[in-house]
Amino acid sequence: MTMNRDNQLTSLRPNITANIEENPENSPGHFQNATLRPILKLQNELLLQMFKHYLQKSKGSFFQLSAPKQLEFIANSIRSDLRFRNMLTGTIIGHFTEKEWEVFATQEQEITRRIADMLIKRFSDQIDTLLA
Repeated sequence: MTMNRDNQLTSLRPNITANIEENPENSPGHFQNATLRPILKLQNELLLQMFKHYLQKSKGSFFQLSAPKQLEFIANSIRSDLRFRNMLTGTIIGHFTEKEWEVFATQEQEITRRIADMLIKRFSDQIDTLLA
């Protein structure tokens, strides 16, 4: 049963052109390129919708900010609002295979930090979509 779930999850992921071999297999860098990047790409639209909803709940103050302040807002939202960050992180973790979960569990703090950094970069790069 588990193998079927793992195969289904990995088959959903888009191929990412990243040099996976440049990092040792169980390193956070390898995990980031082999697992996190494809999951974030797969979940991109949902993650953007989640962030748009978060912005609406912030009473629209984001939309009145200057461009540099909007980027700060994005970073602060993910770094400071633990409830929101945990919801985003859970959306990604839910797509891990059992083996990936085991890797994550042994390096949770580092991988969680990388997820937050990747989300900040992803939202910042797609700010036009957030403003639409």
